Amino acid sequence: MEHVEVFKALSNKARLQILQWLKDPTKNFPAEGCCENGVCVGQIQLKMGVTQSTASEYLSLLQRTGLLTVTRQGQWTYYKRNEDAIRELGKLILEDL
Repeated sequence: MEHVEVFKALSNKARLQILQWLKDPTKNFPAEGCCENGVCVGQIQLKMGVTQSTASEYLSLLQRTGLLTVTRQGQWTYYKRNEDAIRELGKLILEDL
């Protein structure tokens, strides 16, 4: 995990909101957009109220930093939090900063 890139990714309110929503996906997304593999990109886009390209850009950045994992099933793409990476980030903040 590249720490500077992670903090850059977290410096955007919308990207932080995505991580917060994905912490409890069953509460924040309709059942048809949520499954054990994560939340469908279309549901995240709808909740954000942005274009598909903007949502994809935000999600891709969070994935590249390791904070999200992605699963593809046919034409659908699902995202969920990488809890191990988030714990690692918390440990870094507590112990090193």
